[in-house]
Amino acid sequence: MDRRDFIKTGAAAAASVAIVSCTNKKTSVQATPAKAKDGKMEYRDFLGDHVSLLGYGCMRWPMVKDENGKDIIDQEKVNTMVDYAMEHGINYYDTSPVYLQGQSEAAVGKALAKYPRDSYYLATKLSNFSVHSEEESKKMYYKSMEHLNTDYFDYYLLHAIGRGGVEAFNERYVDNGIMDFLMAERKAGRIRHLGFSFHGSQENFDELLALHDKYHWDFIQIEMNYIDWRHADGVNNVNAEYLYNQIAAKNIPMTVMEPLLGGRLASVPANIAKQFKERDPESQVADWAFRFVGTHPMIMTVLSGMTYLDHVEANVKTFSGFQPLTDEELAFMEQMAIMYKEYPLVNCTNCKYCMPCPWGIDIPGVFAHYNNAINSGTFAQTQDQKDYRKLRRAYLISYDKALPSVRQASHCIGCGHCLKQCPQSIPIPTELRRIDQYIEKLKQNTL
Repeated sequence: MDRRDFIKTGAAAAASVAIVSCTNKKTSVQATPAKAKDGKMEYRDFLGDHVSLLGYGCMRWPMVKDENGKDIIDQEKVNTMVDYAMEHGINYYDTSPVYLQGQSEAAVGKALAKYPRDSYYLATKLSNFSVHSEEESKKMYYKSMEHLNTDYFDYYLLHAIGRGGVEAFNERYVDNGIMDFLMAERKAGRIRHLGFSFHGSQENFDELLALHDKYHWDFIQIEMNYIDWRHADGVNNVNAEYLYNQIAAKNIPMTVMEPLLGGRLASVPANIAKQFKERDPESQVADWAFRFVGTHPMIMTVLSGMTYLDHVEANVKTFSGFQPLTDEELAFMEQMAIMYKEYPLVNCTNCKYCMPCPWGIDIPGVFAHYNNAINSGTFAQTQDQKDYRKLRRAYLISYDKALPSVRQASHCIGCGHCLKQCPQSIPIPTELRRIDQYIEKLKQNTL
């Protein structure tokens, strides 16, 4: 997909990225000036904590089959990765009771068990999405302590609030007395810092941020990357630039989820990857995305869902002797964001919140296969395209290999069960139909 003309247009339209600085000594930190790499992990000082700028998001760990064929976390590999992370200065670990089919917290607890409790920071969430009675919410809270082998949380989040605004917030946390309980737990020291992770519209966000006067949020977790900065996708998502500036204005530190959009910004379309490599042949594409987020001074830690040891090694390298982006580089990142939005990608981060599909469709798998074809430049577009027949055949064969027929997009009936689960607000049934129609055109050779 040649975008040469668009590159020229995008360059002319490049805009600088606004960064808000705060001066309160308790929570503020200024962006580190560019410097030569010194091999040491970058840290940010907020809320009395010395937090690694690279945090470990524990949502995408490797899975294996047990003797009964059930997917379970590969604890041995997790232990190896956490050992490497601890050895190289990563001290922030973010999990949830619902991650990885409910297995993540226990795996975190096992991997960190041999380390002194004050050598790392634990972050987990009250993920009471479906059942939010006082009894069940408290049960989840205490179960998290048990799984994580701890008697206190460093960072505790109300999980994925925003949709439905204050009314939904009240249903999950206020009407059942849970906010009073959490406030009391914070006062008692069993929650050191209380915050929330956000998914929703600007109106939803404004309502929840206004509650700061009542609840005094210690930190807030947002989705932020160079695409979502000014080009957030989905029905309800709001630009990260707005979120960042509003939160920073209240001097509240932030943690960041999806700095790579579920790995998509580590494997961008070939034309965009070429631009990054021309500017810095030594850097990986993912390095640019991480540096973009870390450049902003009110970011406390950048969560990366590192599935394999080589991911940990590469990311440690990026955040060791961290180099913030210059103003000119920030403008370049905006150009890349504009280019990226021109591609017909699905904004899926592979979080798997939409799974399981009641009709057995591998929703993230369908989207990943489609996006990978676009990113790799093997996307069949028209019959006039060079190598069209070869690309058409390759897509259809690889689709059948990657996804059993019963798990393909054609089986979507549009029930909408997945819609309320998706934090990206992706119109999933619509996108599945679009991909299925594309596949049918390939099969019928009618593109």
